[in-house]
Amino acid sequence: MGWFSRIKEKITPEKETSGLPEVVTTDSSEPESGGYFKRLKERLSKTRQKISDGLVNIFSGKKSIDDDMLEELEELLITSDIGVQTANDLIKSISKKTSSISAPDQLNEILKQEIIALLNNNIAEPQKIMAKPHIIMVVGVNGVGKTTTIGKLAARYAAAGKKVLIVAADTFRAAAVEQLAIWAQRAGAEIVKQMHNADPAAVAYDGIEAALARNNDVVIIDTAGRLHTKINLMEELKKIKRTVSKKMPDAPHEILLVLDATTGQNALSQAKLFNEAIGVTGIVLTKLDGTAKGGIVISICNAFKLPIRYIGIGESIDDLQDFDLKNFVNALF
Repeated sequence: MGWFSRIKEKITPEKETSGLPEVVTTDSSEPESGGYFKRLKERLSKTRQKISDGLVNIFSGKKSIDDDMLEELEELLITSDIGVQTANDLIKSISKKTSSISAPDQLNEILKQEIIALLNNNIAEPQKIMAKPHIIMVVGVNGVGKTTTIGKLAARYAAAGKKVLIVAADTFRAAAVEQLAIWAQRAGAEIVKQMHNADPAAVAYDGIEAALARNNDVVIIDTAGRLHTKINLMEELKKIKRTVSKKMPDAPHEILLVLDATTGQNALSQAKLFNEAIGVTGIVLTKLDGTAKGGIVISICNAFKLPIRYIGIGESIDDLQDFDLKNFVNALF
């Protein structure tokens, strides 16, 4: 039985009245092997169509690649949010193989191979839980899907038999704590929370203390994405990180940055800002379904050498998936 099948026993799909997105379950009879890749291809269809149409247009009436076509290809890659530097790197590699390319499908295949080769060294192995509790600090601006991501992560760990504690340290945003409490109940996780506007670092500290006392395996700490005070957001996040480290010197073990794929190149700016401030260890890219900016995954991997840990391709509880580079590139092209 897969993790999703087990978690479905705990989660009842129902409408929310507190601002939490509806949890939509899928038919568990769908084969796990091919089902996910099929959904991924469907979710990335807008980006794939844009690239596919562009390649056909570039080759229109021509049988070989020249410098003008390479310029058009570079522009296509950039407008698909693959990024200027990444597009430039790919064009340099492809320009050495133009003699073997005479059709759009050949170019498409070479693009896939070059992207995989370019990013392969940037893909890290899945994070192993070495410490107990394993502390995950989740950061990101408001609106990127941070709360939903935390709930789905908690569900994944709980379904794997881990005792999970969620720490509601986003004390500034209205309804954030209430939403997390609903997710915690659904995922079978515990939660530590305090009053609205409580000191986030103090909540995080209390959460680590509670996890040690309760023998939790995994702790997921929510953080603010925007502050309604004069305090700088990054300074607040640094404070939380320092506070966690005081209680557990090697923690946090992961700092996951949640980014919204639909924002395209703006996600790159956020990645740069958060990584410089607190040292991000991995990316969670949400809302890939329905966007024509799926190429941002490639851009982030290449620009920052940060591993994409998970991607979100829908609202279903099983639509937060481990990032697989080859599967993603095959679905994108």
